[in-house]
Amino acid sequence: MLSTHELSCVRGERQLFAGLDFTLESGQWLHVRGENGSGKTSLLRLLSGLSVPAAGEIRWCGELVRQMGALYREKMLFLGHQGALKEDLSGLENLTFAAALDGAVLSDTQAIAALRRFGLGARAELPVRVLSAGQKRRVLLARLLTRNAQLWVLDEPFTALDVKAVDMLSVLIAEHLAAGGMAVLTSHQAMPIPGGQVVQL
Repeated sequence: MLSTHELSCVRGERQLFAGLDFTLESGQWLHVRGENGSGKTSLLRLLSGLSVPAAGEIRWCGELVRQMGALYREKMLFLGHQGALKEDLSGLENLTFAAALDGAVLSDTQAIAALRRFGLGARAELPVRVLSAGQKRRVLLARLLTRNAQLWVLDEPFTALDVKAVDMLSVLIAEHLAAGGMAVLTSHQAMPIPGGQVVQL
C-alpha cells in the first residue's frame, strides 16, 4: 500500500500543493491531473524519492519511504517525461544498461522480447538516435517489462505514442494492475484504463 499524509510541495517561494492525502492499494491506479505548473511532475518525484516534501509523509506498507531507502526503490519504477536514454546505444543496450544500474541481469533474449512487444523487434540493435520520438518513448516504456516493480510511477507515459502504442501501453498497465501491481501516472488525455482514482492539483 502507498499512502500520502498531509503532503505539501514548495518550489522556490511558490507552494504547488498542500495537505494531499490518498491511499493506493494493490490492483489500483491513480491519475494525477492538473494544469501545466500545478505540480504533477513534482508529486511524482516526491513519490519516487527523488525530492523531499515541504511537509507531510509518504508511506509504503505503513513505513516511511524516506527511511526505507533501497528497499523502497526495489519496489518502484519511475519513468520520467524526459526519456533517460543513451542516444549512442541501441534499444537493446539501453535496456541491459538500465537493468545493470538496478543491480539486475537482463539477457538479450529478455530485452529483445520486451522491445518486440512494443513493436521494436526489428530495430532492437539500431542506435537510439536514429529512432523517431515515438520509438524512443517505446524503448523507455519497454523497461516496464524488464523490471520487476510493484509500483509504476509514470510521467506522461502516452506522450509521442501513436494510437496502436497507446493501446499496447493501456493493456500492459491493465495487466500489471490485474497481477496486483499499482500505478501512478500523469496524462493530459482521457485514460483508456478502467477504474482508478483521480487527484486534481
